[in-house]
Amino acid sequence: MLKNVAVVLLDGVHPFELGVVCEVFGLDRSDEGLPVYDFAVASAEGPTLSTHAGFTVGTSHGLERLEEADLIAVPAGNSYMSRTYPPELLDALRRAADRGTRVLSVCSGVFLLGAAGLLDGRRCAVHWRHAEELARQYPRAIVEPDVLYVDADPVITSAGTAAGIDACLHLVRKEQGPQVANAIARRMVVPPHRDGGQAQYVERPLPRSRCDTVGEVLVWMEEHLDEDVTVEQLAARAHMSPRTFARRFQQETGTTPYRWILRQRVLLAQRLLEGTDETMDAIAGRTGFGTAAALRHQFVRSLGTTPQAYRRAFRGPEAA
Repeated sequence: MLKNVAVVLLDGVHPFELGVVCEVFGLDRSDEGLPVYDFAVASAEGPTLSTHAGFTVGTSHGLERLEEADLIAVPAGNSYMSRTYPPELLDALRRAADRGTRVLSVCSGVFLLGAAGLLDGRRCAVHWRHAEELARQYPRAIVEPDVLYVDADPVITSAGTAAGIDACLHLVRKEQGPQVANAIARRMVVPPHRDGGQAQYVERPLPRSRCDTVGEVLVWMEEHLDEDVTVEQLAARAHMSPRTFARRFQQETGTTPYRWILRQRVLLAQRLLEGTDETMDAIAGRTGFGTAAALRHQFVRSLGTTPQAYRRAFRGPEAA
């Protein structure tokens, strides 16, 4: 049973990510019959720490507080991708995982877990902007850049900022049931579970810098997303054979013509869902998907959420 929670801090901690863990586990909600956790903030670098927002936080607990915890949470912080971590903190996290204590990271806190070796052979989540760097530094980690959190018990990792709420509520739901998690979520005025993953929040600009020979075709494709086109037709526009065109397209964009145009259609659908009141059928027609069912299918495959849920998330429930 989850009873004892410790948050471990380093200099430069991000207040919001720290606040997420404090909000879920550090408040007394016994007036609603909810569990009260034995909660503490522990420091790995002295009793007073700076935050990246310019103020300081203080605590009387050191790393010894981690030894009694059922859950150790690691919020994000400045330069976590490149800093050196105290060896005694890395040792404490390894001991914790070995004895079955859960270790949860929020956003860039996952780099500390990587330094401790806790990501080796495990699936893990991180903010989409840091996914490539995490995979580069810790090649034995299985980085999943599109998800909000990963539960690879006893290691739980979450993506950027608010995804820490999702991971914390997931752990409460797992340990103490959906009623407790839902009640905490209601008090926090957040959804107890969010649809989709990080993919719906990732900006993916068009790769034009390396497109020397197919650049003009890319512009044409983008302007005709509502049309069915074949590789043969595209190759003719580029004055190449289909085989040569497909090879050059892959070299210059990193993907196939089909996947490129599919991604641009989804991007256009995202913009229309965010900025217009057009119906799903109308959006399906403008983006080349043809029907609302086809739009929904490809949207879910690409972003992990439905067009209706996406519109609600980015425009509010009244727009769905």
